Formats: sequence, C-alpha cells, structure tokens
Amino acid sequence: MLRKAGGNWVSGDRFFDREGDIEALAERARDGAHTLLTAQRRMGKTSLIREVLRRLGDAGEFTPVFVDLERALDAQDAIAELASRCRPIAPLWNRVKAAFDRLPGIGDIIDEVQASELRVKLRAGIDSGNWQYRGDRIFEHLAEHNPPVVLAIDELPLFVNRLLLGHGRSITPERRSSADEFMSFLRKNGQEYNGRPCLMVSGSIGLAPILRRAGLSATANIFSPYELKPWSIQTSVSCLRALAQTYTIDLPPPICRAMCDRLRSCVPHHIQRFFDSMHMYLRENDRKIAKLDDVGYVYERRMLGVASQLDMDHYEQRLKAVFDDTGYRTALEILTYASVHGGRISDGVVKQYSDYFSSQPKTDETAAAENIANVLDILKHDGYLSRESGGQYRFVSGLLEDWWRNRYEAQFVPAYKL
Repeated sequence: MLRKAGGNWVSGDRFFDREGDIEALAERARDGAHTLLTAQRRMGKTSLIREVLRRLGDAGEFTPVFVDLERALDAQDAIAELASRCRPIAPLWNRVKAAFDRLPGIGDIIDEVQASELRVKLRAGIDSGNWQYRGDRIFEHLAEHNPPVVLAIDELPLFVNRLLLGHGRSITPERRSSADEFMSFLRKNGQEYNGRPCLMVSGSIGLAPILRRAGLSATANIFSPYELKPWSIQTSVSCLRALAQTYTIDLPPPICRAMCDRLRSCVPHHIQRFFDSMHMYLRENDRKIAKLDDVGYVYERRMLGVASQLDMDHYEQRLKAVFDDTGYRTALEILTYASVHGGRISDGVVKQYSDYFSSQPKTDETAAAENIANVLDILKHDGYLSRESGGQYRFVSGLLEDWWRNRYEAQFVPAYKL
C-alpha cells in the first residue's frame, strides 16, 4: 500500500524503491567510507539517507545521528546543532555534555529542555574562539561510541555556500576563510578516527561546484561521490500503478508511460506530483479510469498551472541561494534562453553571453569570478542542464523546461543583444 508523499521527505509506506541505493550506501557505511550524495533536485536524497540510517539502526549495526544545517548561519550554529542531535542517545549524550563542562547551567538542567531551547543553550556556550575545540571533543566521543555512529549531515552545501556569500551575496577573503576553516575541521575529524563516525553528506545544492568556485575543492577530498539517479521508466510506472491501486483508480500502463514521457526525467517527486494531480482531477470529475487525453490536460492545467507555482519556484529560489547576484542573473538568462529555444542552448550562444557579461563593469572583485563557466558547472551539477553532443546544453527535465518557458517567455529579451 504505497501512499502519496507528504512533506519534504518520506518514510514508511510513502518510501518507494531505491533498494539498490540503500544497500550500496549501507555497504559504504560498513566500510567506513565517507559519502557525498549527489543528485538533481527533488530526487529524494534526504529520504534515502534517513531510510538508510533507519535500517542500519534497526539492525543494531550502527547508531544513526542526523544533523540538518539548513538554518545554521555559522560554525557555532553547526556545532550546537550537532551536539543537540546527540541527546536522544543517552550514553553518547552523557559524554558529549563533557565538551561543554565549563558552560554555566549545562549540567542536569540541560537534559530537561526542549530541543529548540537546547540548541539555544548550547549555542550560548560556543563562540569563534572555542567552536573547533568543542567540535573536536564531540567527534572524539562519536568515534568512541558503540555501535559505530553513522553521521548524516544534510544541507552541508547550503551551509557552506552561506558561509561563502554571507548577507553581502559575494565571496570575500574573510568569508572564504570561514568556509575553509569549517570544511578543514570536518575533513580533519573525518580522517582522524578511520571512518568513525562514518559521514554521509547531502543537500539540495551541489557541494563540489561551490567549493570549486571558491578554490576549496581539496577540503572535500575525504568524500566519495555517489550519484542518485532518476527512476527508470519501469520503476516510475510501477510507482504510479502502486499508487493507483492504493487510491482505487485505474491507470493503465500506456497512460503511466505517457505521464513519464511528459516529465522526461523521472524525478520521484514529480512522479508523485503527477499522480496526485491526476487523482484529484479524476475525483473532481467523479471518475475512476484515466484516459490518454487526460495526461495532456492534467499536465498543462495542473502540473504547469498556478497551483504548481510554489512547488516549481523552489528551483529558482535555490539558484538565489547558490549564486551571488551576478551569477543569479546569468543563470536566469541562460535557462530562459534555452527554454524558449527548444530547451537547448548552443556553445555559440554561450560564447556570446560570455563576451557580453565579461564586458560589463564590475562593481567588486568577486563579480568577475562568477563567470559563465562557473554558472554552467553548477547548472549541470544540480540537474538543470545536461551536456549533449553537437556542442549544446539541454534541459534535463521536460517539466522544468516547460514551466520555465511559461514563466519567462513573454518578457524575455536576450541580454547579449541589448
């Protein structure tokens, strides 16, 4: 009984497939190999890692610790979040508290507060001068714990990018130093104890291109990349059929395949969204059996309609999170050009854009660094575009291409022609 996905990550009867990926990541944990999970947006990275941790924990092989850095603003926040996530593990928490032994009020009273208040209290005892000391002690206790700890760090790329860009939306020497310091801290502790804890890192943006842009790639060389790919057509059809059975509607295989063809890239979240849109459409029309004509109607009116705006806006908002202001405008320009030209942009047009942007006045030393090559690197890594033969780039997702064209085509004038 597969149920519709809800929220930002799924588990239990909302988690589908990925058995091969689960076993591969579990094997890496057993080998003590640190993993950087990479994928397009909405591929289910967080859900997959949580499922791996759950199974390893239930089997008694490992002690799972999951840390989310999406809201962390600096290294001190990150260490407070890491410490607070150890509290549910009593023996580990008793040792972790020792890392805060000189913090007033950190004794028994800290065991009684809520998780959010706990982070506040822990954060009060961490500053720029001691966060590494406290962090080192926490990793020391994680390394000593049995069963061994698997430490999953979600949204590490988003956090590192925030360290790099800050509120000024540009990389400065000071911000680069802060990101370097944190990544070097993580690298040192990842090497120190021979895979204990075993680290699994993921995020909604790519870590590798962010570090490459800042010249910090070496700080992540302890991680072995693992690419989470879109579902196959067969898996996607199986998912749609399983959902249809749960909600007692009929989606024949040809209709399921037609839905997948519209999406082009079978991102699990988009498969689930398409099913939900089809289910709601059939319900509103008091029907149980889908027809082939319904696929185009639901795709155009629901998947690309106003109701999808918030969900698809996520793709644009993440660009704002990744790039500085110059890079963001460049990314919008490239994606919009491609969307209104059959989903593709050629090397020749890329060269015209490169010449145009390089000729513009630079307001600071970092604006020039956010060049076309960096933008394309991130757009490829994060699954917006793929490199094709014949000297061109293409939208990976048919859904994203169609949505982008609908959103921007009417007002688009290529900047390099101005």
